Amino acid sequence: MTAMIDETFQRPVGELLRGWRERRRLSQLDLANQVEVSTRHVSFVETGRSKPSREMVLRLAEHLDVPLRDRNQLLLAAGYAPIYSEASLHSPAMLAIRAALRRLLKAHDPYPALVVDRWWNIVEGNAALKLFTEEVSDELLKPPLNALRLTLHPDGLAPRITNLPEVRTSVLTTLHRQVASTADPDLQDLYEELRGYPGGERTDLAAAAEVVVPMKLRRDGHELSFLTTIATFGTPLDVTVSELMIESFFPADDKTAEYLRGL
Repeated sequence: MTAMIDETFQRPVGELLRGWRERRRLSQLDLANQVEVSTRHVSFVETGRSKPSREMVLRLAEHLDVPLRDRNQLLLAAGYAPIYSEASLHSPAMLAIRAALRRLLKAHDPYPALVVDRWWNIVEGNAALKLFTEEVSDELLKPPLNALRLTLHPDGLAPRITNLPEVRTSVLTTLHRQVASTADPDLQDLYEELRGYPGGERTDLAAAAEVVVPMKLRRDGHELSFLTTIATFGTPLDVTVSELMIESFFPADDKTAEYLRGL
């Protein structure tokens, strides 16, 4: 991450904004209409002929759906102080957030649930998460424990996933979209790493009978089937909070629900 931040500071804000606009597949006219300025003004900002005000940087970033972390970098590149805090999840300021997360995770038992950061590193989990960490290589369990690596690594969950090609395809597709959306080099590295794992992929998922891809997992002679949802905090003003994702697993059939309640 340091290399990316240093490179960002060396690049002018107009160049960075143009990159985000192109990533969102918007023309200068599209962006100008959304922000309610002239196309000429957007062009001048991107080429460096006009220095944007602090408010203009934030308006452009809002309409380009730039993550808070990167909005701070845009402000710095434009010569302004960042406005979004980035507190550690274990700091006193985050006490209410941690308490809310732990209540949510505990309430989800006996079904697995976890909280991950922007790079899919697990920062919290409930008791049922042990379903996914048992029989996993000790090396993979060393912090930071990455949820996607845990799922697809041949020494992780992968040997127990009975529909691995479908799960791999779904995970890689989701991660690829995230890379395209954020341009984060660490996420790109993770994507390339996961693509190198064995397990195959499916190219016909769109034609599959399921409306979502379940994860089917072997355990004690049973095949457990899970559906997963992702939740985030609404209107966050802190970088750390904005990047947290709560992944909750639900039984996809009655057999799985009954088995988990029995645990």
